[in-house]
Amino acid sequence: MPQLGFGVWQVPDDQAETTVAEALRAGYRSIDTAAIYGNEEGTGRALAASGLPREELFVTTKLWNSSRETWTRESVLREFDASLARLGLDHVDLYLVHWPRPMRDDYLTIARTLDELHRTGRARAVGVSNFKPAHLRRVVEETGVVPSVNQIELHPYFPQRETREVHEELGIATEAYSPLGSGQGLLIDERLTPVAEKHGRTPAQVVLRWHLQQGIIVIPKSVTPSRIKENADVFGFELDAEDLAALEAMDSGTRFAADPDTFDWN
Repeated sequence: MPQLGFGVWQVPDDQAETTVAEALRAGYRSIDTAAIYGNEEGTGRALAASGLPREELFVTTKLWNSSRETWTRESVLREFDASLARLGLDHVDLYLVHWPRPMRDDYLTIARTLDELHRTGRARAVGVSNFKPAHLRRVVEETGVVPSVNQIELHPYFPQRETREVHEELGIATEAYSPLGSGQGLLIDERLTPVAEKHGRTPAQVVLRWHLQQGIIVIPKSVTPSRIKENADVFGFELDAEDLAALEAMDSGTRFAADPDTFDWN
């Protein structure tokens, strides 16, 4: 899985084809979508039109399990098939369950079903999203399934150190969504300015480099061609210990997305 990928959250389906095509031209080969994003079809059209060999692409999508039902093996398989059809693919490289929804108590069933999909080869790898340490430990202990990836909100304001430590312990890769802080002021934080000026880079490039140097998979999103290219240009410099310490000091414990312990939106 490429460490730098491209996310399409909040990209309308009628824009997804051109946006993903632009990302592929900029060099991205990992594309992250989800059933709830409503843009799997546009994403699939861009992948098909790219002319790139399927083996060069890494495609992730997610099961949207936040609805008023207890998910069963059959319902998970049905939704997976629907995502494949919308993408126009015969397999995905990574399939994630979008939220734990502990109040529904069905994520163990979902984990077992995702493991079944993995064993069939239609999902080359499976994992989770928004799972906290307690959720992860329960999955591993009660099902024996170790998620390949946990995709979580992660940025300098919310570095998720405890969860990352559990990932390292269990052998789970950390993937960051909203790595640039969801437009909530991170990129205009004056503490980033001296680091960006020191390297002749933008604050966004500095933040993405911070993720990469810690071994975190990162999926920035943009619909602006210049920013898509800018976010891909993060391999020609390196943050030093002083820079990393400056970004670590920005931790405020601020979560912008929902709390996985209580989220059950329909």
